[in-house]
Amino acid sequence: MLVLLLILLAAFQVTVTDYLITNPDFYQLDAYTWESDGFRAMELGERIASEQDLDMDVLTSLMIQEEYDLRDLKPDEPLKANPLIKKRRPVDYNKLLHGYEAVFKDLRYFPIPDSSRPDTPDVAYEDGWQDKRTYGGDRRHEGCDIMGTRRQRGYYPVVSISDGAVENVGWLEQGGWRIGIRTPSGLYIYYAHLYGYSRTWEKGDQVRAGELLGFMGDTGYSAVEGTVGNFDVHLHVGLYLRTDHYEELSVNPYWVLKYLEKRRLVYDY
Repeated sequence: MLVLLLILLAAFQVTVTDYLITNPDFYQLDAYTWESDGFRAMELGERIASEQDLDMDVLTSLMIQEEYDLRDLKPDEPLKANPLIKKRRPVDYNKLLHGYEAVFKDLRYFPIPDSSRPDTPDVAYEDGWQDKRTYGGDRRHEGCDIMGTRRQRGYYPVVSISDGAVENVGWLEQGGWRIGIRTPSGLYIYYAHLYGYSRTWEKGDQVRAGELLGFMGDTGYSAVEGTVGNFDVHLHVGLYLRTDHYEELSVNPYWVLKYLEKRRLVYDY
């Protein structure tokens, strides 16, 4: 009798699971999902960020299943993809999968190397996604600020997170001395407020992951090139994708950076 009951419960659970996943209204998954606020927030959580290598199918499936917020996953949570989700909407699933691949596929290193000197204070950062900004008019923060306020401008080296090609470089009123690099998978990585560059960069230059780009600073918030001192020393990291409806769709770098923390180069500074 007990065996029969267990079999019936197992069958019922499969039926319910299949219904929930195949019901078109149960999970948010359509042609626009990879442009949604849920996708853009990139809420990986500590469990996923601790992974050495992310399986994009697993990430995509879990994001859909957990409504695009994985911050409550437990440390021992099994990570596996649910094939029923992909089966129900393969075209929309693959588009979302492509979005996650574009963000994560080419990432190699945290942008600020660790120091070989034990007395060097480390950098710090928080999730400031969509915080209010007022310079140039009311707007929302579309990046993550890595703070280096315990050392002077020009102290912390900034390296390329990925391979890619320089798409923009030079002075920008809001971003100061900045450089923008497009990865092979299409992610645009924006490094802003640099104090100086490691060399003379030009559009089209090829960049290797881990290559020195410049140094953390406090340039910007001025039309006058070279202006410093309008805010604390930090590196602004921005991540942008080209999608079906947006030339530049920002995604939250915070959890992406948390994922990269375990991949830090070591510099002598």
